[in-house]
Amino acid sequence: MDNTRQKPRPLVAVATFIVDKRNLFFLLYAISLIFCLFSRNWVSVNNDLTDYLPTDTETRQGLSLMEEQFTTFGTARVMLSNVTYDEAAALAKDLASIEGITTVDFGDASSAESRAEHFRNSAALFDVTFAGEEQDSVSLQAMNDLRAALSGYDVSISSAVGQDDSASLAQEMQVILVIAAIIIITVLLLTSRTYGEVPVLLLTFVAAAVLNMGTNFLCGEISFVSNSIAVVLQLALAIDYAIIFCHRFSEERQSADTREACILALSKSIPEISSSCLTTLAGLIAMMFMQFRIGLDLGIVLVKAILFSILSVFTLMPGLLMLFSRAMDKTHHRNFIPPITLWGRFVTRLKWVVPPLFACALVAAFFLSNQCPYAYGFTLLKTEKKSETVLEQEKIDGAFGTQNLLAVLVPAGDYTREGQLLDALSARPDVDSALGLANVPVEGEEYVLTDQLTPRQFAELTDLDVEVGRLLYTAYATDQEEYGRILNNIDNYGVPLLDMFLFLHDRVEEGYVTLDDDLRSELDDLYQQVHDAQLQLQGSDYSRLLVTLNLPEEGEETFACLDELHTLVRQYYPEGCYLVGESTSDYDLSTSFQHDNVLVSVLSVLFVIVVLLFTFQSVGMPLLLILVIQGSVWMNFAVPTLQHSYIFFLSYLIVSSIQMGANIDYAIVISSRYQELKTSRPPREAMIETLNLAFPTVFTSGSIMASAGILISKLTSNEAIYGVGLCLGRGTIISMALVLGVLPEILLLGDTIIEKTAFNLKYPALVHTVGASGKVYLDGRVRGTISGHIDAEVHGVLDGEVSAVVTVHQADPIQSEQEEAHETQT
Repeated sequence: MDNTRQKPRPLVAVATFIVDKRNLFFLLYAISLIFCLFSRNWVSVNNDLTDYLPTDTETRQGLSLMEEQFTTFGTARVMLSNVTYDEAAALAKDLASIEGITTVDFGDASSAESRAEHFRNSAALFDVTFAGEEQDSVSLQAMNDLRAALSGYDVSISSAVGQDDSASLAQEMQVILVIAAIIIITVLLLTSRTYGEVPVLLLTFVAAAVLNMGTNFLCGEISFVSNSIAVVLQLALAIDYAIIFCHRFSEERQSADTREACILALSKSIPEISSSCLTTLAGLIAMMFMQFRIGLDLGIVLVKAILFSILSVFTLMPGLLMLFSRAMDKTHHRNFIPPITLWGRFVTRLKWVVPPLFACALVAAFFLSNQCPYAYGFTLLKTEKKSETVLEQEKIDGAFGTQNLLAVLVPAGDYTREGQLLDALSARPDVDSALGLANVPVEGEEYVLTDQLTPRQFAELTDLDVEVGRLLYTAYATDQEEYGRILNNIDNYGVPLLDMFLFLHDRVEEGYVTLDDDLRSELDDLYQQVHDAQLQLQGSDYSRLLVTLNLPEEGEETFACLDELHTLVRQYYPEGCYLVGESTSDYDLSTSFQHDNVLVSVLSVLFVIVVLLFTFQSVGMPLLLILVIQGSVWMNFAVPTLQHSYIFFLSYLIVSSIQMGANIDYAIVISSRYQELKTSRPPREAMIETLNLAFPTVFTSGSIMASAGILISKLTSNEAIYGVGLCLGRGTIISMALVLGVLPEILLLGDTIIEKTAFNLKYPALVHTVGASGKVYLDGRVRGTISGHIDAEVHGVLDGEVSAVVTVHQADPIQSEQEEAHETQT
């Protein structure tokens, strides 16, 4: 018989190379993993979500201006409980003497209103201002000294100084990962076919996770959201790929030795896993188109995570399977996942009942999810676990109310307009206070920093001789090249107090003006007050006005107030202004969310439909599957509406993308099995068998993803991460329920639609004339002699002799053991 040696197909050649060169891959992975263990510490983490706002938003532009032109000193609200007023007043003076603390505001004892703002029910509130910005060493040291000074008191501190959210979040995620690992190992032990699979799966995933974390530094900077949840989501999203390959290897191992089984399993798994991951990537890529750039940040990290997971499955896992094959052979155990035949019989009997009920539920879920109460800041969100920082802040807010600070940036240079605007702002009922250079009082005097003083008034204020004051004003006029002021009566020359203080201080420092020690000390104190105010409130191009609102951080009333403030400020500054604060950030996020919500939802559906069209070659099938998974998304976000609980908007955008892209895999598993089985048996029996075969895969993947989400929601105190975990866990459970309880009936009823909308993609057929003996793998149309004439589709293994023409529509191989060995040697 003619033994014509056939060249293996490309995927077999690739699989053979990977399996035979496994030691080389082990070495490459070892080097890469060692590098990544060090490089993961190079990642820069950004804890500020406002940095990811679109660049054209008012908040982002205003924040950039403030970073460039102003100094924002660190502040703290410090509350002492169970103290007397006199004791608190004495402590305020002691705290003010700490190096690095510039002011401690405990109100005005002579004013009942001011006193009530700082002392209530045996609790005292200090407003502390530090000498540096939040992360400056002088502020950090001063905060440590302040805590030490109050160590014997019942103290609560609300401040960004010394607060490291990323470190506390990282500690929480370490705990979550440990518990998640225990749950995952338990699930794998229950769903595996042999205990030897478990270390293979875990090592594959750990390698992919370390590679992803170790390459995050290439992004330059990633958000705390991506840094904290990427590894958990990577596990939940990508564990399927390793399980699919492992199960395929076990199947091939029944009829081939270890090497051949690994090569065949890999060559068949590559297209299967690649097509499966496309739907997940589709959802993640859709998220990257968000205006809010946190979507791009998280999308890049997760897409990279999925690609590393696939790479590890394709190049590392084959070697691990070869390495652990003996252990896998020796540790086979009975199947702990029972068949669900009874469930299959039950749901298939309801094919005329469940779809109409699902349609009604779908409509209700759609309307309820559109009423979902979204939050754009953290004040409305509640987590099951609260950090010490949140508990202390809630305690202060409960006793003295919340603070809602707003910065108004206006063009600099016109103190009169600033004063008029500050008066107009202060007159509003929703404004508690408005502060700017034009209304900062000089301590102990009736003047404000921008008042224009004559030489006599300035001399009286500073205890200078009037003649010295006149000379100083003459020097100032000369410096400003205002010579007409010198020729006219200098006594009528008015100069803003702020400018004259700075000019006098510079002349004293330069030695042109000499003052006695007392006057010099007083001037230095006044200069420090003026200088600090200038750093905070006056920039090179803009002035900053600080407005305290008596409204919550977000809500319809607050957003309406912002619109009114814009109108008011533009009456005085039509040339341009910016409002910046937590409320404006929430307002901008709510605006961008409307765009991002539609964009992400539409793109997710479109990308997934395209993948499904080529997978099933039917128009009807993708629509039915999308209907089920989109229904699970709507049901997921109908729950907050029914519970009257707020959901962070970012949680919706992230989870809706992931749920659509990842949970659709469950539907694909059932649909593919059903399409295959119904060709050889009645539809109802095919569906019952499909559910039996698909349940272990759906249960394994779904339980891992749901567990990961629920763990995150239970164990994190970060509001943004909490929402992602809660919605992901709940959404996965809903998807599993719909896929196992609703999709079977829809597929049974939709068979006619699926078949009538089917289309065929023509692939070039490969024709082989084959003569071989021994163990031969056949996959294609065979016409020839196999101990008798045959003309049929054959998918299996022949142990004998074959002489035939084979048409391979899927480019699958026909190759004997002898030929494969020869190719490998060559």
